[in-house]
Amino acid sequence: MPLWTWFGLKAGRATTTWPRSGPDGQEGGLGLPRFDPTRCKPQCEDCVVSCPTAALYRDALEPGLDYGRCIACQICVETCPTGALQASSDWAFATRERNDLIWQDTNKNSPPPTAQTAISKPLRKSLHVRHIDAGSCNGCESELSALDNPFYNLHRLGIFFTPSPRFADLLLITGPVTAAMRDPLLATFAAMPEPRFVLAAGTCAVSGAPVDGGYSGGHGLSGVVPVDIWLPGCPPNPAALIHALLMLLDRMPQRVHGGHYEP
Repeated sequence: MPLWTWFGLKAGRATTTWPRSGPDGQEGGLGLPRFDPTRCKPQCEDCVVSCPTAALYRDALEPGLDYGRCIACQICVETCPTGALQASSDWAFATRERNDLIWQDTNKNSPPPTAQTAISKPLRKSLHVRHIDAGSCNGCESELSALDNPFYNLHRLGIFFTPSPRFADLLLITGPVTAAMRDPLLATFAAMPEPRFVLAAGTCAVSGAPVDGGYSGGHGLSGVVPVDIWLPGCPPNPAALIHALLMLLDRMPQRVHGGHYEP
């Protein structure tokens, strides 16, 4: 008997039963920071100045946070003098609307959400994904590769990667969409059959941050192709990627609304 077979039999089943139950593999990991603007000092801009991606800002003297530009570097948490920004384990930040990643005062009237694209029942049990790297640093790719490891075992959920866009239901895009990758991205999207869906995976795919200020960096997917799911993170962890995929399939709920995280 090969040694690896013996180790496998001895260790038993390694695959988690999450999201039905069991661990999600992110215990003890840091997520995106929680924001409480009521604790901000008047005129304080310490966090705004320290943020390397301009995720934090002041609009009409009111503080704001765009999670679509956040890379979870925790610099703002370390800099904030009042605790308005706190470290958290919040990682399930996938949303159907880009605006849901921007902090909004829940006491103000917000526009109703737009109708989501309908997912047919066959796709909910068998989704084929084409991944395209539109200029990423390969951080997101390292997390994507973990989806097929024994712990997450993406295939158990009926989700598969395909090398051809002609067999794909979903285009999963990483990277800020650099000038060199814009045309290949559009060609890949055009080659997909209808209905076709798009997942922007990673902060740079969502907004271009932190490389959108460079001469060769893109500005994310806004205005390039229609996006169905926005998932920030630098990079988003495997559980966040799975949550985003299952949210697209109406098999998990959205947890972020108006920048507010709902565990």
